[in-house]
Amino acid sequence: MALIQRKEYLDKLIAFKDKNLIKVITGIRRCGKSTLMEIFQNYLRSQGITDDRIVSVNFEDYDYAELRTPAKLHEYLKARLVNGRMTYIFLDEIQHVQDFPQVVDSLQLRENTDIYLTGSNAYMMSSEIATLISGRYVEINMLPLSFKEFADSYDNGSLSEKYVDYVTNSSFPYTLELRKHSREIRDYLEAVYNTVVVKDVSNRKKINDTLMLESVTRFMFDNIGNTLSTKKIADTMTSVGRKIDVKTVEKYISALVESYILYRATRYNVKGRQYLKTQEKYYAVDIGLRYVLLGSRSTDVGHILENVIYLELIRRGYDVYIGKVDEYEVDFVAMSSTGPTYIQVAATVRDEKTLQRELLPLAKINDHYPKMILTLDEDPDADYDGIRRTNAYKWLIYK
Repeated sequence: MALIQRKEYLDKLIAFKDKNLIKVITGIRRCGKSTLMEIFQNYLRSQGITDDRIVSVNFEDYDYAELRTPAKLHEYLKARLVNGRMTYIFLDEIQHVQDFPQVVDSLQLRENTDIYLTGSNAYMMSSEIATLISGRYVEINMLPLSFKEFADSYDNGSLSEKYVDYVTNSSFPYTLELRKHSREIRDYLEAVYNTVVVKDVSNRKKINDTLMLESVTRFMFDNIGNTLSTKKIADTMTSVGRKIDVKTVEKYISALVESYILYRATRYNVKGRQYLKTQEKYYAVDIGLRYVLLGSRSTDVGHILENVIYLELIRRGYDVYIGKVDEYEVDFVAMSSTGPTYIQVAATVRDEKTLQRELLPLAKINDHYPKMILTLDEDPDADYDGIRRTNAYKWLIYK
């Protein structure tokens, strides 16, 4: 299968090429970080960069096990710097190296080094690196395939058919090679889930009760798009015989967010222009993983679409919040440098009462920033006093 170019991420790397900043690519395991580095290395070669100026180490490859020691890694990389020419250094899954920020900091201080890192753990990447190289790195958070990337890999089929495949199977790139083999896709996703939860969460956080961790994960995946508090989660789980306290819930959820299996959206008071600290929402990094955990019984079409839209807004560079307007809720307030965009998400608004319910919160916002409703209805676009209704498939593909 040909490499999917991941253009939005590749363009970011090209833009930062040769800048005196360490490029840190983060994201859940198997979302395509290593492939992106390969694609970018091919781009460098196309620009005339010779192989001796490209140094690449994957720390999940046992051939490089001894380089997990910082002194040996530093010696190895220093010996491969090309005198007087830019050397491009790629360190994949860098969190496996003890005290890696010291090595990276030392190399970055040298002339003619351009450093690219990947990592699958937000704590390792944002906390430790930020402490030692504050202001000298840029983080590129990577997600699995967008719907457009997924759909473009298909030759046939309508957008609606591709969307069903996208949310039913997975957005992880490797699942495209397993297309039409649902059992193999499920086995692969179970392996991804177990790797993330067991290796990246349980071991790092020293969580012994993995069954409770999985129960919390299932609960969170079953409640995507619902406003939650840690107390509500603890009380609900305790009421069904899974006794857990609030602090443990907080610990588990933080670990899941740090490993990029969950994304957190906080609330924003639109009229008061204030960020609120309660009643957050959480979204899954991949709906296919959700099906693996919950089975096909969990087919909440509206919340699944909401999850897809949330991740797409993150891909497009927005800071995304849940809007509060008086006693009403706006699904997303997508913030950019030019201001907010207000978005409602619904599976269908063909019923007039449903349409009016979705319009009401947007109509109460008294500013001139864009307002829209995204639905799965394959109807012509419509405008309701400045509030645009459009098809979600087309918005995901063509926006």
